Amino acid sequence: MLQRLTLPLLALLALLAAFAAPAALAQRSLSLAPYALPEGGAVAVAVRKGLPEEGSFAELDARAGGALRRAATAAGFTGDRGVVLNLPGAGPFEQVVLVGLGEEAASPRLLEDVGGLVGQAGALSAAPRIELLWPEGGAEHLLLGADLGQYAFRQYRNADPAAPVLGRGELVVLTRDPGAARRAWQSRWLPLAEAVRFSRDLVTEPASVVYPESFVERTRQAFAGVPKVRIEVIDEKQMREMGMNSLLAVGQGSKRPPRLLVVAYEGGPRGEAPMVFAGKGITFDTGGISLKPGEDMWRMKYDMTGASAVTGAVLSLARRQAPVNVVAVAALAENMPDGGASRPGDVVRTLSGKTFEIMSTDAEGRMVLVDAIHYANERFKPRLIVDVATLTGSVVTALGDEYAGLFTRDDALARRMIAVGAESGEELWRLPLHPNYLRDLASPIADLRNGGGRRAGAGVGAAFIGAWVPEDVAWAHLDIAGMAWRDDQPLPTVPLGASAFGVRLLDRLAETPAE
Repeated sequence: MLQRLTLPLLALLALLAAFAAPAALAQRSLSLAPYALPEGGAVAVAVRKGLPEEGSFAELDARAGGALRRAATAAGFTGDRGVVLNLPGAGPFEQVVLVGLGEEAASPRLLEDVGGLVGQAGALSAAPRIELLWPEGGAEHLLLGADLGQYAFRQYRNADPAAPVLGRGELVVLTRDPGAARRAWQSRWLPLAEAVRFSRDLVTEPASVVYPESFVERTRQAFAGVPKVRIEVIDEKQMREMGMNSLLAVGQGSKRPPRLLVVAYEGGPRGEAPMVFAGKGITFDTGGISLKPGEDMWRMKYDMTGASAVTGAVLSLARRQAPVNVVAVAALAENMPDGGASRPGDVVRTLSGKTFEIMSTDAEGRMVLVDAIHYANERFKPRLIVDVATLTGSVVTALGDEYAGLFTRDDALARRMIAVGAESGEELWRLPLHPNYLRDLASPIADLRNGGGRRAGAGVGAAFIGAWVPEDVAWAHLDIAGMAWRDDQPLPTVPLGASAFGVRLLDRLAETPAE
């Protein structure tokens, strides 16, 4: 039976896979080998729009006696980008996966999508070996896509010995110059893939497993043995002594004390000002006294995606010894309600001395970030600060799950980040940061309030954070609330669940020169 796997059907299969028999799915090893037309077995091939009469598809079809073209025509498959046709048995081949390239040039991002779609199709195949044909350059991007696309987290599922095993074995990319692709993969893209997995694992783990202290320990383990890295941790006692009261205020309702984690990598010239990536790290967010509704609260373990993303980006840069100076600052806390929790109406004096009145304890992300950003700016004097946070629901209303919201006062920085987002596959849309948003945060008893009603919620949240960033400091705020977790439709390189949004973008941004 022919299967024409468009993205909606892939989404359905991904959902079925998520609830399949516990031992049903594995993850394939990835490798490269010299290009040669297979004699049989399981094969995947990228097909340009129109099913051209030359190239890998035509060669494979000739070996199959024309069966591939006949099957594609019968199924209405024309090679449109992102469309997958899965043929179980064609000529001498046990399985053939056709992936549409469309009419675009084979950019790295397109190749990553192709690799991701093949990886996802391979996760639902029992074939022990799948060979992906790609006679051109850039095969390392196919491997990156496949690695990201086949990601799965099943640490807590018991194995069923009677269940068929799918996705076990290897995915081999057959290409003209496997040596060059292998060097690029191992030196540049494998560290990035590992960093994305690290970030996704952190977010997917239950909040009873990953909390501020254990986040720190997992980070230490990930960076163990990586040169030019310095890790520092500020605990709750040090926070009190320093006056880091905003981060403390968020964590004081939990038995898990907050932490400020600093990971500094110095791969660039000594003394050169670093970039700082600051991440919101709420390891579980109940909303505190301003309690969230119970429905879907389980997902609020994802509220530390910003912290996992900035840490993951520095992990990628450090493991591949990128020639940059960069610092990840993760503001870690658990937002819980108890007798010691912060209350609406409380006034907090932050590390900078600036004060704010708590209007909602569920506006906690901005609270932890202002202390973290002020500390990082004073300590490192960075040339750029980017903060990453699952900050507001209003950005989801505005942008859905297609873009993260970008807020910045710097037009050149906005252009640079939008370009980097498009290249990395983690796209941004710039939203306004109007000076009048601060009027909505006016307080009669403090410098500001931490919330200003329902209007322009994402912009007001960004404006609050920006009030702690000096005007002469290059700064961008990324609200990734709509991008951090995928619920109902996977992307080629982002399966259902934690996305690790921000790792790829920041990894690329760190080596992209300013205008």
